[in-house]
Amino acid sequence: MEKTRILFICTANAARSQMAEGLLRARYGDRYEVFSAGTRQSKVSTRAILVMQEIGIDISHHRSKTLAEFNGESFDCAVTLCDNAHTACPIVPGAKKTIHHAFSDPHLLQGSDEEILAVYRKVRDEIATWIGVTFA
Repeated sequence: MEKTRILFICTANAARSQMAEGLLRARYGDRYEVFSAGTRQSKVSTRAILVMQEIGIDISHHRSKTLAEFNGESFDCAVTLCDNAHTACPIVPGAKKTIHHAFSDPHLLQGSDEEILAVYRKVRDEIATWIGVTFA
């Protein structure tokens, strides 16, 4: 059986799209081939790696990628996870459909390490819940 190809997109491909990629692959990797990209390249957030490890998902081997890396590839669905990415690419070339579901950017929060990690956990859990409803 051919797997459904999903591409998650956020601005820097550092946190939200990386967590979504890891979550969907871990939960439903038997049905989905999962990728992530950003409208610009950055590096995977160490905090995103940490909060994913807390739930038993290792994304430490992930790397930040731009949409340009996927030129010419086809996807069953592209998902923009932030308003900036949705504005930059409301329709993703090569995707049969593009959907948008915005999540807060945990990288923008100011505060103590524990306060910031709490927001990363909250966003991780929101993405996990949404994936369970959308892709189960």
